[in-house]
Amino acid sequence: WNIKLLRLKFPNWKKILAKKKKRYVGYEEGMVLYSMGKISFRKLAQDAHALLRIKKIAIVDLDMLDDYLEQHRSNN
Repeated sequence: WNIKLLRLKFPNWKKILAKKKKRYVGYEEGMVLYSMGKISFRKLAQDAHALLRIKKIAIVDLDMLDDYLEQHRSNN
């Protein structure tokens, strides 16, 4: 997936988040929100234990992901 194409697919992602923060997103939406590629975003979600699999669908818990990022950020 190309980030530019995903931003075209979700053109109002900033407005959606400003109104109500979603707790769960799919890979494509998460890639746009965090400006990451699919593999990097999936790896980050796995490291944060934020990846949930429901049948054949994978979703990411953004609350868990944000907590992980806060705990593991560098103070540089």
